[in-house]
Amino acid sequence: MQVPQKTEQNMAIYNTFSYSHNSLPITGILLTNLGTPDAPTPLALRRYLSEFLADPRITEMPRWLWWLILHGIILRIRPRRSARNYQKIWTESGSPLLNISQTQTQALQQAIKTHFAGPMMIALGMRYGNPSIATGLEQLRQANARRILILPLYPQYSASTTGSTFDAVADVLKHWRWLPDVRFVSHYHEHPAYIRALTAQIKNYWAEHGSPNKLLFSYHGIPKRFFLAGDPYHCECYKTARLVAEQLDLSEEKWQVVFQSRFGREEWLKPYADHTLAVLGKAGMKRVDVICPGFAADCLETLEEIDHTNRQLFLQAGGSEFHYIPALNDNIEHIQALLELTIQHTQGWEDGTQTTEVLEIEAQQRTKRAVKLGAPNK
Repeated sequence: MQVPQKTEQNMAIYNTFSYSHNSLPITGILLTNLGTPDAPTPLALRRYLSEFLADPRITEMPRWLWWLILHGIILRIRPRRSARNYQKIWTESGSPLLNISQTQTQALQQAIKTHFAGPMMIALGMRYGNPSIATGLEQLRQANARRILILPLYPQYSASTTGSTFDAVADVLKHWRWLPDVRFVSHYHEHPAYIRALTAQIKNYWAEHGSPNKLLFSYHGIPKRFFLAGDPYHCECYKTARLVAEQLDLSEEKWQVVFQSRFGREEWLKPYADHTLAVLGKAGMKRVDVICPGFAADCLETLEEIDHTNRQLFLQAGGSEFHYIPALNDNIEHIQALLELTIQHTQGWEDGTQTTEVLEIEAQQRTKRAVKLGAPNK
């Protein structure tokens, strides 16, 4: 019998969780995002892309055929090219996406203390790369989280992002002997607090830098066939943009939805961001602003692709001013939105309202009963 390799992705199989009757049950929140390579190097990118592109939710084609393409072509070429792009945005403290995600985790942990009397813990897990979803879930398990809310930071649902996150969570939990109560946030594209946060971000930027001739809402693209197969992502992207445009009181000609980051030769969701910016530049549009509502934290796709590559494309085509409006990141309005989502999706979980003192008394009583029945005194 072949023994599975002890990788980070299946580490939960080998970890032993020793339950103690006097430990306090807590509510756990797992924040997740796409992920990032460990370093801006070809070797690190090869590891990261190998995991990312091997996900069947990302590339829906026969596995044997995709394996040949991935290992025979893509992983021989793309890691070096991607490493050069990551080097443009890498900071002294590492990956922007990881740094921002860690700050978001800490900020939300502080925010929940003012709204929940009982013990709660926030953990971070990336779908690809480190820290993994398995690592984040294990942190919550070791902290005795008996209720876990999974909060993927993808406002608009797609099978390739939110759906893939669900798969990863299920792959971990299927190895746990004692499963917690689990809730999963599948999307929040129209949540009022999220819309308010986006609107405030744009208004604050315009208050400082003035307003544009046109505002583009740029989202990460997906293959058109995903949409035709029933993925709601396209519709949710448009709804987010429409709701924000209404809050900003923008006329139809003042805003537009576009899609970026396509890969391969097949048709993806249109209109394409780069094509649109080139057309606007050639038309002599003076100023274009771009915001990326689908990205909860600035990353390669916003900092390099939009704010660098597409900026140059627009300016070289004849445009005068290009402004990238940063992602929500750890803005106070964004943390408030995440807090409201947490409050909404943890309703009815009693530990959120019980004080730590009450839980400690219950734990002591539980331990006495367990010892009386023959359990170890721990």
